[in-house]
Amino acid sequence: MEDQTPAEEPGAEDMDPAVAGILQVLWTASQETDGKRWSLARISKRAGVQMSVLRRVLTQLEQLELAETTMDEEGRGTAHLTEEGEALCAELFDGQASQLTRH
Repeated sequence: MEDQTPAEEPGAEDMDPAVAGILQVLWTASQETDGKRWSLARISKRAGVQMSVLRRVLTQLEQLELAETTMDEEGRGTAHLTEEGEALCAELFDGQASQLTRH
């Protein structure tokens, strides 16, 4: 086990790619829109995952109190990071979202 020193902490590269991608999109959304919620369709498209995968991951993130999802009367949903989720993403992505969104 010489590959990993005890001081190393797991990062985004150690996560399920779908979870990491969705967290990255939610992090980008929180940085770009000052906390405004994005639609589930937009998050799904940006993360490159099917809606069923997105809903499953968001359920997990809600259970961990990292994200909140709401559905309106017509079945359209939105999601955003909680304060805890934003803190986690700040550690995981360390400014990557701002680098990805600047042209």
